[in-house]
Amino acid sequence: MAFNFDECIDRRHSDSHKWQKYANKDVIPLWVADTDFRSPPCVIDALHQRVSHGVFGYGVVPQKLGTLLCERMRDRYQWHIKPDWLVFLPGLVSGLNISTRALTEREQRIVLPAPLYPQFGKAAKSAGRQQLPVSMHLVNDRWLPDIDGVIQQIEGNEKLLMLCNPHNPGGTVYTRQELEKWHELAKAHDWWVCSDEIHCDLILEPGARHIPFASLNEDAAQRTVTLLSPSKTFNLAGLGASVAIIANPRLRQRFVAQCAGIVPSVGVLPLIAATAAWRDGDPWLVELLDYLRANRNWLTTQINALPGLKMVAPEATYLAWIDAAGLDVEDPFRFFEQAGVGLSPGRDFGDPRFVRLNFGCSRQLLAQAIERMSRAISEG
Repeated sequence: MAFNFDECIDRRHSDSHKWQKYANKDVIPLWVADTDFRSPPCVIDALHQRVSHGVFGYGVVPQKLGTLLCERMRDRYQWHIKPDWLVFLPGLVSGLNISTRALTEREQRIVLPAPLYPQFGKAAKSAGRQQLPVSMHLVNDRWLPDIDGVIQQIEGNEKLLMLCNPHNPGGTVYTRQELEKWHELAKAHDWWVCSDEIHCDLILEPGARHIPFASLNEDAAQRTVTLLSPSKTFNLAGLGASVAIIANPRLRQRFVAQCAGIVPSVGVLPLIAATAAWRDGDPWLVELLDYLRANRNWLTTQINALPGLKMVAPEATYLAWIDAAGLDVEDPFRFFEQAGVGLSPGRDFGDPRFVRLNFGCSRQLLAQAIERMSRAISEG
């Protein structure tokens, strides 16, 4: 391999939020969705070159960045978008919050699958919006929403459907048929759609293919805000560069108006990093996916061999959703934390019986974590 993903980079004494959570504690942090891999050399080189200039005033989004993204969506996902559809943001979470506020009124409800990445629910709560959760269930070893079940709960005041594709947690990559079922529901009830597709490049399952919700048809395009970022793909989360793709000019105007005076523009260094990643980072990404896929396969076998734990292999992402209901413990998150492994608590996503494990790390570190988890279970 041209890139060394086995390299163990010491982040314990850095400014890493992931590692600082357990500063001065013997806990392996496998929680927040931030990998331990060095970012692509092309990104590091581009940042060095820009830093050497020495002046960091207000910047503008380079025209080539929009062109690169349009070409990337066309070539990877057969989705034909235009540069004037793009609204650049300093982070994807701000896009969730802006979508919530721009596309709903206070008396309207938001429809969203559950369990789900916590920032979706936080965005709704912050805006004072009620939520209609759609339960996720295992179907043939894939986490899928019970759309038929939620239809009976629709009251007529729902206005926004919030999707996460690939789904976090669980790692489901929705098929065209599954997305079309969502679209039928959104069209029938005249819902806007906000689709978080930040993990779209991290497809691990052979044969699975990411399909942007807005690419389904023209109606889907006109009712959707798609949120993307290079941050998960290329480990650039600390730099903060994201984008909302909005084909509908009226929708885009509402979104931009909600940003005014609240959401800052993207800094010059994040724009440089995003440009380099989308332009030159794919050779690195190919090898990253091979490494993550091997980690996923190894981890799935290891977890399912431990008494009381169950896990299905995620089709995408580097996040394992682990069912710990079989353990005789009150709080699986605390149980494993006390054993020296820091996971994400399932309660934050909507189900306290689960924990989420980030396997975006060296195999050596992952093996150490599994050894600690195994020892904790065996010792009771």
